[in-house]
Order: sequence, then C-alpha cells, then structure tokens
Amino acid sequence: MFLLGFLLGLAVGLGFWLWQQVQLNGYLERVLQPLSSHSYKIALPLLPRLRQEMSMVKQQQQDLHLSLQTYKELLDSAPLGYLQVDEENQLLWCNQQAREMLHLQRWQPEQVRLLLELVRSYELDQLIEQTRDWQKPLVREWIFHPSRDNAKAMLELKPLALEATSLPLPAGQVGVFLENRQPLLDMNQERDRSFSDLAHELRTPLTSIRLVAETLQNRLDPPLDRWVKRLMQEVDRLINLVQSWLELTQMETNSTMQLHPEAVEVRSLIASVWETLEPLAQHQHLNISYSGPESICIQADKSRIYQVFVNLLDNCIKYSLPHTSIHIEVNLISVSGFVTGDSYGSPSARHTLREGDRQSQLLEINIIDSGLGFAPIDLPHVFERFYRGDKARHHEPRSDSSQTTAITGSGLGLSIVRQIIIAHKGAIKAMNHPETGGAWIQIHLPEVIANPLSEDYS
Repeated sequence: MFLLGFLLGLAVGLGFWLWQQVQLNGYLERVLQPLSSHSYKIALPLLPRLRQEMSMVKQQQQDLHLSLQTYKELLDSAPLGYLQVDEENQLLWCNQQAREMLHLQRWQPEQVRLLLELVRSYELDQLIEQTRDWQKPLVREWIFHPSRDNAKAMLELKPLALEATSLPLPAGQVGVFLENRQPLLDMNQERDRSFSDLAHELRTPLTSIRLVAETLQNRLDPPLDRWVKRLMQEVDRLINLVQSWLELTQMETNSTMQLHPEAVEVRSLIASVWETLEPLAQHQHLNISYSGPESICIQADKSRIYQVFVNLLDNCIKYSLPHTSIHIEVNLISVSGFVTGDSYGSPSARHTLREGDRQSQLLEINIIDSGLGFAPIDLPHVFERFYRGDKARHHEPRSDSSQTTAITGSGLGLSIVRQIIIAHKGAIKAMNHPETGGAWIQIHLPEVIANPLSEDYS
C-alpha cells in the first residue's frame, strides 16, 4: 500500500509538472513571437531561444555603443567643430574644435545648460531656431565675438569669421557644424596687401617704359615702328591691369566712401556707353536693342554705373557672333525687401538691406548677347578675380582685321562690376539666356527715383 501511494503521488506530481511546462512554453511562445526576425521556426527549445535572442540584443547594444563611441572620436578629431542641442536648446555635446572656437573649455558633458548661456551668439541661436522650425539644413556666416566676464580677457580674444551648417535631428534636436574661416580671410587679406604693394611699385617703371617707347616710336620709320607700337599696346595693357587691381582692392576695402550719388537717367546713360563702343560693334556688324521705360532714374554714382555698362557691353561685343544683336531689357519690380550681392558669390559678400533701405521698387536690367554663353562649369566663378572661362568664348580675330592677337582681358572686369553693384546695394547674376543661348547678365538696383510707363525701343 505504501508503494502504491508513493507511485500515485509521483504520477500526480509529474502530471502537474508537465502541465506547468506546457503553460510556460505557451507563454514563452507568445513572448518570443515579436522577437523573432526569421520567417521560419527554429527547431530549438524555447528557453535556449530566449537566451539566444537576449544575447543578440545585448550584442547589438554593444555594437551601437561602440559605433557611437567611434563617431564621437571621429568628430572630436575632425577639423570642423560640431555641437548638438536638444529641443530646449540645451547643449548636449560638442567636440574639441567647437570648444576652442566658441571658448567652451570650462563646459563639461554632464552639465545641462542653455547654449545661449555658454555662447553669447545671437546668430547661432537664431540659426538653430530656424533649422528646427523649417526642418531643413541651413548655412550662415557671421563674425563671432567671444565674451568673457573679465574685460581684460575680452580684449585678448580676437573675433572669428565662422561658417555654420545646421541639420535638423529627431526629437527636436539640432546639430551644427562650424568652420573657422578666419585663417582663410587673413591669408586673402595678406595676399591682397602683397599684390597691392606690388601693383603700386609697378606703376612707376611701367610709366617710364611707356615714355621710352613713345620716344622710340617717333624716331623709327615704318615698318620698324610697328614693333614699338606692339610694345606700347602691351605696356598699356599692364598699366590697365595694375590700375584695375588697385581700383578693385580699394572698392573691396571701402566701397561706400567713394560713391557720389546723383540722379542718373538709365537709357541716356546706356546710349552714351554704346556711342563710345559703337566703332567696335560696327566692326562685328552688331546692333543694340532697348526695351523698357523711356525715362527712368536711379540714385547712383554716374561714373561708376557708366563703368559697369562699359565693361558689360564691351564683353558682349567681344563674345557676340557677327551680325547679331545685343538686347537690353529694363523692368520695374515691386518688392518689400531685397538681398544684395550675387547668386554665385560667397555669402560673406552679401548684405541684407536695413529696414530704412528697403524700397518698394527695384530696377531690373537684363543684358543679353547672342554669343556662345558661359560654360556651366564657369558660372559659379565668373565674378572671381582673374578667372578666365571657357576658351571657346575667346574668339580669334577675323582675317581682315588689323589686330594681331586674340581678344583677351585682365580677368578683373566682372569683379569690378560686382563690387560697384554691391556698393550701390544692388545684386548681379550671370546666366545663359534660354532663347539666344548667349550670356545673360541680370542686375537689380534699389534706388529708383521715377516710375514712368514702360515702352519698347529698338
């Protein structure tokens, strides 16, 4: 009887244990079902499967942590600064370069502080807010002035020219890459000073060489005098190059001080420029057409605007195909605000008009030729110094021409044009016209005085 009772108890115990195993397996099956990434069932017991899944998750966490640490090390050694803020503009992390640029050596990663408390930069704070609101990457340049509580320490800190590229991140966070452009600006300024000093030194010997050439020309008979004539042409070209460089450098240094604004009637100014250049145009059998207001005035420096049209129309004549036309279209545009500069220049060369400078109307001037146009690769650089574009735009002279060399230029004309337009708070853009296929220069000038009805003239 004792043995029978023992066996009966053992059977009940085994049955209860098997029932518990069945219940446990069912529960584990429901738990593991969302964890399985396979489309087929793995023929393993459930407990080992659970351990395997937990081991995989743990390994994934370790891999993610390792990747995060690697990215942080890369960012920390990168030549660009990087910082990241949360949805409340609290600084989460920044690399070593950002600490040095923004003078954040005292900040520690475990600190939770607003970025504006650590970095007194309204431009950076506004960039982050706009990036979060617009949910798109933005680029901005500004001069950063580091702040210190100690006045003496502030005097020792130099301002930096920074370029920031911001990126929207999940959960309202924003990442910002910072580039210190001050060394590049310092190098460009040093280069400009060196070139300007060299140009000043070249003016005197070039003038002396020209005087000697003039003396020789008067004492030589044909055909020997043609060599002196060629020499004088090259010396004149060098003198013009030196003068253009000095003029451009002066305008970039202080573009507003040399303007003498007055009322300038646009169409009569264009007619005067064309009258000066017409002998060159007749050689190519070119004509000009004007479309726009009969009498429209702008407030501008007449000599400078005259120089703009001389350079632009001279380029049109050089690069237009024979027996074609140069079109000038003038329009009035109503706007509430305006950004000066050019579409292909650096952002640092662009200036936003002050509220008092905003005009209700802009004067748009389109100068269109029928030449070969700009090569797409040249368009971002046409306003840069000494940039020479596609050689296809440098035509050889015609066989009946008295010229001995191809048409060339100093590479400074369009740079000077841009600086003059910027000095007038305007904008200039280079394109190719979709109809003529030629070069298309578009100018916007804000200082419109009159607003007559528009007419067409040819």
